[in-house]
Amino acid sequence: MKFKPIIIVAGEPNSIFSEIFFKTIKKNQFKSPLVLICSKDLFVKQAKFLKQKINFNEIKQNIKEKRNYKLQKINLINVDYKQAKAFQKISSKSNNYINNCFKIGLELMKSGISNKFINGPISKKHFLKNKFNGITEYLAVKSKTKKFAMIIYNKKLSVCPLTTHIPIKYVTKIINKFEIINKVKLISNFWKKKFNTKVKIGVAGLNPHCESIDKFNEDKKIILPTINQLKKININISGPHSADTIFLKRNRKKFNLIIGMYHDQVLTPIKTLFEYDAINITLGLPFIRVSPDHGPNEKMIGKNISNPHSLLKSIRFLDF
Repeated sequence: MKFKPIIIVAGEPNSIFSEIFFKTIKKNQFKSPLVLICSKDLFVKQAKFLKQKINFNEIKQNIKEKRNYKLQKINLINVDYKQAKAFQKISSKSNNYINNCFKIGLELMKSGISNKFINGPISKKHFLKNKFNGITEYLAVKSKTKKFAMIIYNKKLSVCPLTTHIPIKYVTKIINKFEIINKVKLISNFWKKKFNTKVKIGVAGLNPHCESIDKFNEDKKIILPTINQLKKININISGPHSADTIFLKRNRKKFNLIIGMYHDQVLTPIKTLFEYDAINITLGLPFIRVSPDHGPNEKMIGKNISNPHSLLKSIRFLDF
């Protein structure tokens, strides 16, 4: 097989994923075979509901065990899941199904059949049930990964939140020297390996204007000394910069990536700048994990008006 397949876990069955998948493959060709892990019955049902015609090759999970196994352009591994209608309200009913899909996908990664992994959106409320902050953490645990980082990638500018899906009141308890160093090293290594270049990193401070009325100022006591330490090992990094100005045009053009201290500090501006033209990448896993940068979008399920651009970018990123 010249190109390793891209393994795609469809995720929440009642989401916009099937719609954006149909739209993505309709007008685009990829070098890598796509292996979709989902319910065949529901996949066909949703295609009919959305008035989409799709040809796919149903395969078994043990791809590697079969000699000279030839994958088609679109392949499907069936995971049983029964649902009367094409789309229903999101609930915990699909939890075991989603978990089984991820299990198969991770087993394929472990087998070496591929190192390219995409997952569709899931419901944090129903699937993760407060056991994990997000799919980033879920996959880290499942793959026994200790050090990881979530980046939202666009070739013009990317971001990395130091903390992910946690309440603001817990952010200061997690910010520390080791978290910053670990994520910066993962980012630096990724840029060297993937793009063969040295990444330019800007770090946003935690407090407004990097100032605090408290005696303990995280920007001066934690963030600044850590940045200075990273500079000593030849990392191109600067900060802490005031979060309200670092994304101004004249400032952001200085960086490939901006690290923020909490989720919305960097996710809000990056989505304002690029909307769907960004993808979610998890660094540190034993494989390359990418996902569209959006959730299930329950309000738009079945309406056939969702933008597939982020899924398209995800597949193209792994199409090597």
